[in-house]
Amino acid sequence: MPAERTAAAIVEPKAPPGPFASFFRDFSENRAALVGLILLGLLTFVAIFANFIAPYSPIEQFREFTRIPPAWVEGGNRAFLLGTDEIGRDMLSRLIFGARLSLFIGLSVVVASMAVGIVLGLVAAFAPGWPSIVIMRAMDVILSVPSLLLAIVIVAIIGPSLTNTIVAITVVYLPYYVRLVRASAMQEKTRDYVTAARVGGAGTLRIMFKTVLPNCMAPIIVQAALTISNAILEAAALGFLGLGAQPPSPEWGAMLASAREFLQSAPWIVTSPGVAILITVLSINLVGDGLRDALDPKMRRS
Repeated sequence: MPAERTAAAIVEPKAPPGPFASFFRDFSENRAALVGLILLGLLTFVAIFANFIAPYSPIEQFREFTRIPPAWVEGGNRAFLLGTDEIGRDMLSRLIFGARLSLFIGLSVVVASMAVGIVLGLVAAFAPGWPSIVIMRAMDVILSVPSLLLAIVIVAIIGPSLTNTIVAITVVYLPYYVRLVRASAMQEKTRDYVTAARVGGAGTLRIMFKTVLPNCMAPIIVQAALTISNAILEAAALGFLGLGAQPPSPEWGAMLASAREFLQSAPWIVTSPGVAILITVLSINLVGDGLRDALDPKMRRS
């Protein structure tokens, strides 16, 4: 009897891990991606609860404390941990609220460009006639112009504001999703499961959005992660040029623009938003690399 129990215990198969557990296992193998995920989680938490975390309003001015250095530097004040800017606004509070603005811009661009890009990419893949030609040639025209230059032209035409910044950056990154979705859909539509669905009576729209699209999501998710970081950089560049979010909005690029004349006399006013942009973009890129490693079968095999 004990021998039979031992044999049964050995033969009993172990339940395979679920899809989420398998994904997290592959993702956690990339230690840098885990660090990026932790940093991004902290930034997201700070952005969501900025009203409760920030010690002051981002536009509140303390005229008697202009250009106060950080608290650990001689001449600093504990009431202003990262110092104040040229008109006495708390740098820490402006960075915290700026995180909300930057992440909002990145997420808005991703949602808009991905939604429109998926639709146009699927139409280009399943309508090989003139619709595909018109869509793809339009995307080629957009790609032929440098991204920042195109964003500047669009904002110059429709006017500088936070909303128009999102619109301009969405147009800039739209072709990447259209081309990616079209290429993935063209590859998937020739597979047997699509043929079976078509024989089973499924309509074109059902095949596009229910059958093919779910199998194209892995590269789209990776592209979305990279688009967030690029959108934050583009928004910061437009803000630095005065074409993005307008003062007194605590947008990091606009903060850099207003502080560039104090680079030598008050360097913390310039370095703080610059470091914030660096940490945010780096953490998102690290998470994007982890997503690529976890979702790409070729990367898993290697």
